[in-house]
Amino acid sequence: MDNVNTNSNAPTFDKPKVELHVHLDGAIRPETVMYFAKKRGICIGAENAEHLLQQVVMKKPGTLTDFLNKFHIYMPTLAGDKEAVKRIAYELVEAKSKEGVVYFEARYSPHLLANTAVHPIPWQQTKGDLTPEDVVNLVNQGFREGERDFNVKVRSILCCMRHEPGWSADIVELCKKYKKDGVVAIDLAGDESINVTANMGHRKAYEEAVKHGIHRTVHAGEVGPASVVREAYEVLKAERIGHGYHTLDDKELYRELLDKRIHFELCPWSSIITGACCPESEKHPAIRFKKDNANISLSTDDPFILKSTLETDYRLAKWFMGFTENDFKTVNLNAARSSFLPNKEKEELIKNLKEEYEKE
Repeated sequence: MDNVNTNSNAPTFDKPKVELHVHLDGAIRPETVMYFAKKRGICIGAENAEHLLQQVVMKKPGTLTDFLNKFHIYMPTLAGDKEAVKRIAYELVEAKSKEGVVYFEARYSPHLLANTAVHPIPWQQTKGDLTPEDVVNLVNQGFREGERDFNVKVRSILCCMRHEPGWSADIVELCKKYKKDGVVAIDLAGDESINVTANMGHRKAYEEAVKHGIHRTVHAGEVGPASVVREAYEVLKAERIGHGYHTLDDKELYRELLDKRIHFELCPWSSIITGACCPESEKHPAIRFKKDNANISLSTDDPFILKSTLETDYRLAKWFMGFTENDFKTVNLNAARSSFLPNKEKEELIKNLKEEYEKE
């Protein structure tokens, strides 16, 4: 599949797109990392952006652990720096505008970008003055300025981390506080082997989210079993499933989620590189999801580590999974309908997409 990432001037799907699953801290320009490494005097063992890419990018299938370890290389250069947090948000909007995206939802953990009012302080930082709430405000500023300059609508999803249940109460409170100011949902990410039933911090946060009308998505069934998807759906009341490939291993659960039109946020290229799915294209779960008319969309996940754009995922879907032009229209309308925008904004987005898709 080497040709999936080749450069081309002809987009696979040259129409407006909607993306629901991209991580802010996994969608950073290498030049930005190098700038802040130099500014802050942090040695990351790379002399330039190209050298950094050689360290960060996963070029062939590995494990999710290998994938997540890449964040340790560059996150210390960005976390705790106010200018960096705002800048990466702004630059992501610019990047998505170049990919033909008209609306996207970016997710991140405010705690992983903070250096105070969080325990433990991540990335072995020394204590500073950037709180998780400060992070949310800075990201909001970057996104608003990006919306203004690039004519792309963007909203945030705040992530709980499975290995830090103590952070989840903060996350749901931030979701409540900023519900009408850029933040549209709560997410749970990290090691799927950690049972949320045994970590009441996550469960209580999601119960509070349900109580206050906060939208909910959960990373589940990526590398973990279908039981993690069931837990996300039945215990956490997830409205969308991040990845969800292994839902197919439980026929009863899969049929129920199909019937309920639960949305699956698929990230094809990521799923292969992380080892979540078999690299043999004809066995990829996306093909089954498409065949069954499941409620799915296509996203990049962490394009910095994958050295990808949304075009990468669309090429993979077209060339190796049989997606057609009409399928791409369908998945983008699925994404719009399953977005966490308020109903009025959602209806406007769907209307605009349909008008563009009906043009010759």
